[in-house]
Amino acid sequence: MSEDEQLEQLIIQTLDGALQTIPVYLGEVEQNKAEFGVQNTKEFVFGLIMGMALGMTSTAIATIRHGMPSEQDQLKVRDLVYSKIPQIRERIFG
Repeated sequence: MSEDEQLEQLIIQTLDGALQTIPVYLGEVEQNKAEFGVQNTKEFVFGLIMGMALGMTSTAIATIRHGMPSEQDQLKVRDLVYSKIPQIRERIFG
């Protein structure tokens, strides 16, 4: 498996993990809406999941490579995560 394929696999696994947390976060944010100052629970969770996917993937790459992800790595992460936005939105809003 090439390095690009390994990177893509890592991103997909990380994103899948973040997607599995959606129901938990929807419930937690809804219960604490006033405390968090949130008006739209689903939009808040969307931002949370996007941040998790981008951050966790970058951290995983940094761990594997024993250093910060390169600019090229960050672009690949962003492009792949952004390509999954329709899937993420469907899981939250669908």
